[in-house]
Amino acid sequence: MANYEYFIVLALTLAGPLALSGSRELSFYRRPLRLVAAIGLPFPLFILWDVAATARGHWNFNPDYITGLMLYNLPVEEVLFFVVVPFAALFTWESVKFFFRRKP
Repeated sequence: MANYEYFIVLALTLAGPLALSGSRELSFYRRPLRLVAAIGLPFPLFILWDVAATARGHWNFNPDYITGLMLYNLPVEEVLFFVVVPFAALFTWESVKFFFRRKP
């Protein structure tokens, strides 16, 4: 039976930024290269690291918390982690900068 705890945590991490990212005042999408760099640069490095560490037995993923869908011998949730977390982090950073600039 598939379990969805890890997937639910990722969905909740993504929910806030996605709900708020449509603001025209916030310039989050005006610099798409930042988003591409924040996700695209570390993604292959950390996927390779995870694949190697998992293959060597340095760590594993508890099947009680994952769906069981695998990519590169990693749970799909782990692969999505390296997209969702940089997206949420960059969104948070840009939001904080925006709101501190608005203060008199």
